[in-house]
Amino acid sequence: MSEALSSLQIPEYRMLWWAGVFSFMSVQGQFVLRGLLAWDLTEREGALGLVYLVFGLTMLLATPFGGVVADRFAKRTVLLMSQSLIMIGAFAMAAAVLFDVIEFWMLLVASISQGLSFAFYGPARVAMASELVGREQLGNAITLSLLSMNGTRVFAPALAGVLAGIAIVGIGGAYVLSGIMSLVSLVLIARLPHRPAADATPRNPFAEIAAGVRYVNSNRPLRRLVVSSFFIIMFGFNYVAFIPALVEGIFGLDDTWVGLISSAGAIGAVAVSLPLAAKADGPGAKRIMVIAGAGFGIFVMLLGLAPTVLVAFGVVVVIGGFTTAFQSLSNTLALTGADDVMQGRVQSLMQLSFAGFGIAAAPLGALAEVIGLRSAMVIMGAVALGATIVYQLLEMAADRRLADEVAPGPLPASTV
Repeated sequence: MSEALSSLQIPEYRMLWWAGVFSFMSVQGQFVLRGLLAWDLTEREGALGLVYLVFGLTMLLATPFGGVVADRFAKRTVLLMSQSLIMIGAFAMAAAVLFDVIEFWMLLVASISQGLSFAFYGPARVAMASELVGREQLGNAITLSLLSMNGTRVFAPALAGVLAGIAIVGIGGAYVLSGIMSLVSLVLIARLPHRPAADATPRNPFAEIAAGVRYVNSNRPLRRLVVSSFFIIMFGFNYVAFIPALVEGIFGLDDTWVGLISSAGAIGAVAVSLPLAAKADGPGAKRIMVIAGAGFGIFVMLLGLAPTVLVAFGVVVVIGGFTTAFQSLSNTLALTGADDVMQGRVQSLMQLSFAGFGIAAAPLGALAEVIGLRSAMVIMGAVALGATIVYQLLEMAADRRLADEVAPGPLPASTV
């Protein structure tokens, strides 16, 4: 157990971890509440997809700059600004709902705001974790960071769904609670140490982004990891966008069940997090990551075929475990393979998979309206599984080439 929690023994990282817990509680709740509002206002899968589309497009455009900022500015400052934006968004949505002026376009603005905050928060948080614990514990720190995110998913979405279904609280009251959680996170971040960036020399941000892309492109193992992660998350993780449609539209259940199913993935995530944290820096990390990616794709396909809500709940539990394993290990392998001055930009490119997830939600939502939600989910899982298989085949081919290059040639005739 002490090995699995080793990073939390560092006081500064422990404070960053708790700040993440409250931030993710807020964000997870807001994801569910936006989905509920989008479905209640339109009752269309395409509307759910559109809410995620604008989130994804915002991240796609802003995340590369988030990586540059994480490499060039103090991480605490970036985290403070990002968390402030998350908090303001929560309270603004609370006011719109409580004063009964909510409209669909406001959900799109909220998605843009959260996409912008994520674009800067994610790279800065991971880069700061690396700064606080060092490379030797990086895998452990990343896995525990995901534990803070996924642990909140055990109850935060369910809590948001339950509160939304209680007349005296409702969606507006749930948004108020989300804003308070963001405020707590902001206070904790303010107590973190202020460490100037190692290289704060002003440079053209577009040139810095291009340098990061060239760096990843020139590193073949890193390039394979970034590209495969992009497709696996972009398609596979989209199952979360359509949980309201699955629960309410197919199973005919209420908002409470939307929160419960949304939380189910976190149960599996938490179950694997501590054992994974002890192995994340070990030699078998890549093999576990590939198994997790394949399992992720297979179980997203099974979710599309789930006959009852209880079966769907169990499937999502397993998906949560595979998702956490894949995300933890892919991020660890990417950052341990990157130079210190490039970690923010490498993390921003890894995070672009979530921009892809948001962008793909709209066309997948439109596809679901044509061929049915179940069929669309099977396609999502199949693409994630296929991307994992392609990655593994490319890695095996690279290993064979390396073995051929280092293999000794034939002995000279005189020595035979």
